[in-house]
Amino acid sequence: MSRRTNRVQRKVRIPSGKKKKSGAKKEAKPGEIPCGISGCDGFADKHMGGRSLSQENAIDTWGEGAFTVRKNRVRVCKSCYKVWKKDNKDDMTSHY
Repeated sequence: MSRRTNRVQRKVRIPSGKKKKSGAKKEAKPGEIPCGISGCDGFADKHMGGRSLSQENAIDTWGEGAFTVRKNRVRVCKSCYKVWKKDNKDDMTSHY
């Protein structure tokens, strides 16, 4: 006697490396928000790796008045953020 079941067969997922790749490349968005550090020509847009630092953190790295403030935050580009991160690397490890 054979039994019939009402089970639905599971779908097998295709590994992400095996999917078809689209030929169209994504168009790079232009930068809109300029970096807040004076003397820097980069853009602080999030899609370009930009970040937002507090005024205190910006003063610790670049000093008073070396940046422009926007809503109590300083918008920095990716390269300036890396400078700040490297400058404060030892401070972050000492907290643990």
